[in-house]
Amino acid sequence: MKKSLLLVLFALASVISYGQEVKWMTMKEAIEAQKKNKKPIFIDAYTVWCGPCKLLDRNTFTDSKVIEVLNQRYNPVKFNAEGNEEIQFQGKLFKNPNYQEARKKSRNGIHEFTQFLKVPGYPTMAIIGSNGTVLKSIVGYRTPEQLLAEL
Repeated sequence: MKKSLLLVLFALASVISYGQEVKWMTMKEAIEAQKKNKKPIFIDAYTVWCGPCKLLDRNTFTDSKVIEVLNQRYNPVKFNAEGNEEIQFQGKLFKNPNYQEARKKSRNGIHEFTQFLKVPGYPTMAIIGSNGTVLKSIVGYRTPEQLLAEL
């Protein structure tokens, strides 16, 4: 009986923690949210071909403490640094004029917003304050513990 109860509790705890995820937003959604909640915007600038970016997704952004911190303290944004999303920020429209649809699953043109963030490589995570300035840039893969120390 005790073993059965422990198994049920363990399974339930696994399902609950597995169901947690970062509530990623678009940049537009994060800007709107920031007007209301005044939280900084956390941006994960990634590319589809970047191995360390995929490791961040698999290892770091699935960690329950990282999920909790990003969702509670930030407006988290997942931003494809070589994608074709148009971003209106601080009165300027940022695009990717060199984007090629045929190359959407490989290297592509660099987005203008990537240049605004001064991304030196991938992955780069940036934190933008409510005044629109980049407060911090975190370049490269981070384990959950390393990222939490920087957040």
